[in-house]
Amino acid sequence: MPPQPRSGTRKPPKDRTSAKDHTSDARLLTEAVTRLRRSLRASIRTDYPWETLPMAQVELLQVLAEHSPARISDLATRQHLAASTVSGLIGQMITAGLVTRDVDSADRRASVVVLTDAGRAQLTAWAQAHERRLGTALAALGDADRDTVRAALPALLRIAEHLDDSGE
Repeated sequence: MPPQPRSGTRKPPKDRTSAKDHTSDARLLTEAVTRLRRSLRASIRTDYPWETLPMAQVELLQVLAEHSPARISDLATRQHLAASTVSGLIGQMITAGLVTRDVDSADRRASVVVLTDAGRAQLTAWAQAHERRLGTALAALGDADRDTVRAALPALLRIAEHLDDSGE
């Protein structure tokens, strides 16, 4: 019979939060984010039926709302996209009147993309429609669930920042 360890000599187990638990949490968070995005995309048509703006263009408008004017290469870097992809999206957005292309004042050989008033108005309408849809969904929750969502928001924003930082 093998010797039994003496009582009190074993080290306490390490933190029981295992990689498996983190993977499970990550899977659930991925599912929640994916379902939220899909639901928002589908439900936005109710409040905003004429909306046809692809998400990639919305995200570029959001970046331009904070950092306009911007070079295509800077937009591509921020969005983790190929410059040719961003250039194609910008071309579509110019045609739609959402952005313009101007000469870079710092380097006359380069061009920059500038958000137009129409682009800003489109982004504002898009954001307001999403906020209304989410507001309605939040109002349908009980107080405890709303409090839980509110308490989780800072951590969710920190996760987003971590993902942004790790992607650069």
